[in-house]
Amino acid sequence: MRRTVARARFPRSVFGQGSEPDPRFTLANERTFLAWLRTSLALLAAGVALEAFTLPLQPQLRLAASLVLIALGILVPLQAWAGWARDERAMRRGEPLAAPLLALPLAVGVVVAGVLVALAVVLR
Repeated sequence: MRRTVARARFPRSVFGQGSEPDPRFTLANERTFLAWLRTSLALLAAGVALEAFTLPLQPQLRLAASLVLIALGILVPLQAWAGWARDERAMRRGEPLAAPLLALPLAVGVVVAGVLVALAVVLR
């Protein structure tokens, strides 16, 4: 006979609420979390690459674009964690899922970085 042992799951603020949702939804939420982390790594890599490689771009604009991308890359994991926890709690409570908190600032930041790089190319 197999014995089931209940163990505490982290974070308690998420798993201590509601009832266990369909595992497919929990796994999809985890994949979304991982996609946000991949996005963060891409933003960080792009920001570092702008400054690491000697590109013929206007230096101040290149640096500004690099810093915008790195800042976004640092913020995105916070979005990933907060979004995962919020969505997991909502699924456990049977509530609707909310939109990502940083979706608009992230989109605006990428546009700003793109404009800065475009200007850096034109003004070199």
